[in-house]
Amino acid sequence: MKEADKKTSPPSFCRIAVAPMIDWTDRHCRFFHRLLAPHALLYTEMITSSAILHGNRDRLLGFSPAEHPLTLQLGGSDPQDLALCAKIAKDFGYDAINLNCGCPSERVQKGSFGACLMAEPELVASCIQAMNEASDLPVSVKCRIGIDDSDDFPFLDRFISTVKAAGCDTFIIHARKAWLKGLSPKENREIPPLRYDLAAQIKQTHPDLTIWLNGGLKTLSQIEEALASFDGVMIGREAYQNPWFLAEIENHFYGTHLPNRFDIARKMATYIGQCHTIEGTPIHSITRHMIDLFSGERGARFWRQKLGAEATRAASPLSFMEDVLIQMDKKINSETVPPEGI
Repeated sequence: MKEADKKTSPPSFCRIAVAPMIDWTDRHCRFFHRLLAPHALLYTEMITSSAILHGNRDRLLGFSPAEHPLTLQLGGSDPQDLALCAKIAKDFGYDAINLNCGCPSERVQKGSFGACLMAEPELVASCIQAMNEASDLPVSVKCRIGIDDSDDFPFLDRFISTVKAAGCDTFIIHARKAWLKGLSPKENREIPPLRYDLAAQIKQTHPDLTIWLNGGLKTLSQIEEALASFDGVMIGREAYQNPWFLAEIENHFYGTHLPNRFDIARKMATYIGQCHTIEGTPIHSITRHMIDLFSGERGARFWRQKLGAEATRAASPLSFMEDVLIQMDKKINSETVPPEGI
């Protein structure tokens, strides 16, 4: 294996990743996801290069050692700034870096990064080269299959080929195009049709590249089918809105035993207590990620109510979580109460 390949390849055991999601995949969410998915590759939210260079780095970049392997997703388009961020990411102990070339929001476009960068492959190539020269961390790109009316294979292939020539061998392809105007980020995740065939054509054309598929993967059978054609899959909203899916993925693809949901809840309660005691972390900033842990199970409605609105009013996070767990234990072990609806 060539040195460049060693540098830009993800850990060999990682074939499933949880997507970077703004406002969702913060460090508390990632700690929770790691309990459910020991083998998954985790990503930070997109963090802009300017925020890292001028903001509170410890707050923005700090993470628990339990989160490894962890990739820092960067938003930016200035090669020198991104090179500095790559050095900082290395110092903080990240395992890899990913450049966002897929976010279509207007705010991101105003910063000249995200999906609009697909129209400037040479600039993306310069960014990749600068980061590779600044750090030995693997650098990947997350992109769409196209933007606006530029959504055919030649457009995508030109982007991939140009960035590949700069030393990037790993691409996560969200198999939808992005409309840069007229659709919200949410609509851009739902309205443009999925084109797995274009992503597959990239893998066939560039068999030497590591290609991950992202977009619309919600079942084990879909993931299994995708892994037959791609090097890895990235799960987005389904992992957040149905976190138990991560445990099912681990069980199906890695043979790990399904954990007990209540045990996961206990571990998170301990984590909440530590974060509150050491950092004064508001309980709701953590519990908001855990609301759907018991979806479809006995006590699900009670859990959502407690960890939702009631958590914001909790005077003592420690006693609040202890009380919730005691009551959940009773509900889970009650044979007279039927499972609650999702």
